[in-house]
Amino acid sequence: MVGPYRGLFNGPGVKAFVLAGFIGRMPMSMLGIGIVLLVQGLTGSYAIAGAVAAASNISFAVAAPLSGRLVDRFGQNRVIIPFAALNAVALVALMLSARLGLPEWTLYASGLLVGATSLSLGSMVRARWSRLYGGSAKLNAAFAFESVADEVIFVTGPALVTVLATAINPYAGLIVALVCMVGGSVALALQRRTQPVVQPVRAAGGTPILIPGIALLSCVYLAVGGVFGSVDLITVAYAEDHGVKWAAGFLLAAFAGGSMVSGLWFGSRRWRVSLRGRFVRSLGVFVVGLLPIMFIGDVRVMAAGLFVAGLAISPTLITGFSLTERLVPASLLTEGLAWISTSIGLGVAMGAWAGGRLTEEFGASNAYGFSLACALVAVTVGLAGSGLLRLPGAASPAES
Repeated sequence: MVGPYRGLFNGPGVKAFVLAGFIGRMPMSMLGIGIVLLVQGLTGSYAIAGAVAAASNISFAVAAPLSGRLVDRFGQNRVIIPFAALNAVALVALMLSARLGLPEWTLYASGLLVGATSLSLGSMVRARWSRLYGGSAKLNAAFAFESVADEVIFVTGPALVTVLATAINPYAGLIVALVCMVGGSVALALQRRTQPVVQPVRAAGGTPILIPGIALLSCVYLAVGGVFGSVDLITVAYAEDHGVKWAAGFLLAAFAGGSMVSGLWFGSRRWRVSLRGRFVRSLGVFVVGLLPIMFIGDVRVMAAGLFVAGLAISPTLITGFSLTERLVPASLLTEGLAWISTSIGLGVAMGAWAGGRLTEEFGASNAYGFSLACALVAVTVGLAGSGLLRLPGAASPAES
């Protein structure tokens, strides 16, 4: 399993940008559940909590491609620092709105600002990998590593923020997220040696979303995001229903843990199956993994069920980012990768909102049916449109 990863971090500055990117994007797993725990604790409503989290995710979904385009035009270092400063202000405003008992609309307004100023640091780190290893077999291993790093974040983040919010105070988790965001973002921005070179855009007004394959991937990941958003919120309610609300973070960590394990395995293999084939099959495995969780009534069994369901996450993300990197021109790469992130973010917002409503209406276990339905939509769309993912100039079936 070590083979493909050997020598991956030997390039100049690689370890530094990987570490900075890891710390800087820790909040992506902490903000959603942190906001839900804070708002639900104050209002007693999962619907309101889900709606505030959804507002943040929607604004991120809208803004991410725009910030990605700014990065492609002006460079990472000139965009990251001002956005990080604004994001810090917005997150403080959200916590103060909750702390001071300000009108409900202030929670939505500050949540929108938090999302709008959040940067897709994962896209920027992957763009740096593409600059180093674009066109080589190492890029697949690099993307696999990044997917595993994401899952480590999603294993530790929810558990950490849940413990901090329940054991210390509801704001502690969001404060730690704020510190990680500022520290990691600034550290990444200061590393100019490894950032992608700003390239002239050959097509005026061009945008990656107009590429048919990217449009298809965006639709698929909208549905995949619906799974993530709904599972996050519903699992908090599931744990509370069983009298162990403190365990919600650990249940979500099990979900991400399955993805972490599969990501390490997936990135270590040399595949004969085409990239398109791997993508569609990963989506199919996602559906199968989610089937049992609606019927599990024991928290320990649920942890195992979520772990199994999570096994398909990393392969789905690795193949999607790899397809994006090959379908998008280099001058639009950060924006192209951001479209995948923005689709997931919008889906997370939809899932959080729907998950909150359905949980209050039908109960947590039944609400997991929405997560399964989103996975079914993702595999249906991916399978139906897989022809749009054929890579130009592919030399072998495994590359197409």
